Amino acid sequence: MKLLEYQAKHLLKEYHVPIPEGFVVKGLSELNKVVQQLGGRCVVKAQILAGGRGKAGGVRLAGTLREAAAAAEDLLGKPLETYQTAGQGEMVNALLIEEQLSFLKELYFSVTYDRETQTPVMMLSAEGGVEIEEIAVKKTDSIRKVHVNPLTGIQEHHIRELYLSLGRGKEGYRAFTELVRNIYRLYMERDAAMVEINPLVLLPDDTFLALDAKMIIDDNALFRHGDLVEIRKVPDDEQQEVEAREKGLSFVKLDGDVACMVNGAGLAMATMDMIKHNGMEPANFLDIGGSSNPQKVIEALDIIMKNPRVKVIFINVFGGITRCDDVANGFKKALSRRSLEIPMVMRLTGTNEKEGRRILEEIGYEAFTDLKEAVARLKEVRNGIREGN
Repeated sequence: MKLLEYQAKHLLKEYHVPIPEGFVVKGLSELNKVVQQLGGRCVVKAQILAGGRGKAGGVRLAGTLREAAAAAEDLLGKPLETYQTAGQGEMVNALLIEEQLSFLKELYFSVTYDRETQTPVMMLSAEGGVEIEEIAVKKTDSIRKVHVNPLTGIQEHHIRELYLSLGRGKEGYRAFTELVRNIYRLYMERDAAMVEINPLVLLPDDTFLALDAKMIIDDNALFRHGDLVEIRKVPDDEQQEVEAREKGLSFVKLDGDVACMVNGAGLAMATMDMIKHNGMEPANFLDIGGSSNPQKVIEALDIIMKNPRVKVIFINVFGGITRCDDVANGFKKALSRRSLEIPMVMRLTGTNEKEGRRILEEIGYEAFTDLKEAVARLKEVRNGIREGN
């Protein structure tokens, strides 16, 4: 679960991490009062989940109410296209209006999970800002990483190592210590996958402030955080994945046009490999699991059909716990509710495969038992569609 900036900052404030004074605006009529409270000079920030909004014009400085109103009118209620949403853009439904601040330096700070060491890792760089991605690639030694044993938690030597990398005197050490401990506590208690402060700014009084914030919460832990579920905003490109998860399906959207529906994660991966090996591209990973519930097949088909890129559907079921006749009945029920204009190629083998093929034949569909034959037929169908286009 990704949080919008103002949502992430709400959590930071809850954990006593300093943030700028700011207000969320969802209508132009609210702007006048907000800008006056901030003294006229402010920063107008589009609230979207995609990265790169600064370079895309989603963050603007305003010295007067008129400038703030012009910026707000340009952004609010319109799509903002960034490098992550090229060709489409993400709708700006809210703005964060914040005070303008003077600071000495922009830093980068984050806490995330390192899969290699299987521990949380804190990262700090003295070169924060919009170019941090390029800096991370070109100047890898500019980012200090400190791994934390989750059993013992954050220790004094972790904080000292990070602070010394900044090359500053002891004046700001106490404020830095409190900041890092609070962010780490937020990361752990809120089951975050990532907390990123970029930039983290150093103020003239040797204190620190989170000027911007990104936060990702582990979806598997949301049952512990009802307050976050209530404010969740699902990105357009993740709608299908969230819907599938709610229905007990394992689904990942991909960039191809051959939709896959398979029972079992291992078989699903092998199926996608076969598709790619034959010069096609899978549109998704979809595992309907080991259940013998026809409703899952219906729901899986509904999710697949919401992707306008899909040209053909490939079903690969190896019947064990999942019975072939249940899968076939699922298709029969789904097709009785809606017409299917996209061609399907199916492979059914295993438990009750004869009954499954018979059910499918009754509604006009053939099912292969051999995977290679099924994929070869899939390729013929897909190539025929391309020639037709």
